[in-house]
Amino acid sequence: MKAIIDRFEGKYAVLELEDGTMQDIERIKIPQESKEGDCLTISVDKIEIDISETNQRRDSIKKLMNELFE
Repeated sequence: MKAIIDRFEGKYAVLELEDGTMQDIERIKIPQESKEGDCLTISVDKIEIDISETNQRRDSIKKLMNELFE
């Protein structure tokens, strides 16, 4: 399953899942270096940051913002 970290609220990370729903997960269950906007790959036994997808998403958002403010 894929998810994006929407925000942090106290000891929870609020994730947006692939189907658009939101889910809270304890912060200690995700990688310590995780930041808002990071894409995560969630499997039964681990949660990892998908660095490639995170970078691709950030580049896409940056491009859209540059086009908007030109």
